[in-house]
Amino acid sequence: MARKPGKKYTAAAQQVLPRPYSLEEAVPLVQKIKFTKFDETVEVHMRLGVDPKHADQMVRGTIVLPNGLGRSKKVLVIASGDKIREAEAAGADFFGGEVMVAKIQHEN
Repeated sequence: MARKPGKKYTAAAQQVLPRPYSLEEAVPLVQKIKFTKFDETVEVHMRLGVDPKHADQMVRGTIVLPNGLGRSKKVLVIASGDKIREAEAAGADFFGGEVMVAKIQHEN
């Protein structure tokens, strides 16, 4: 059985017309109709007018988000002997052998 949308969602959906919006129109509209206490996720679809079957019209690229993707990653290396020194030299956050295994087992 499908759930009925909430009152706040229904009120926000009524303010959005079923038509394409320009970026200049969409951003203020999204900011106006938000109803949660946290920053919501917005999905964007763009019509670029290119044919991806042609090699010269491929769209590829990357962007750097202003606040990153969230939490930073930490690297743990479980090794022994010279490999521990290699991990330390490579910049691993945590490294060790049996001690690390015991520490992981103890925390769980």
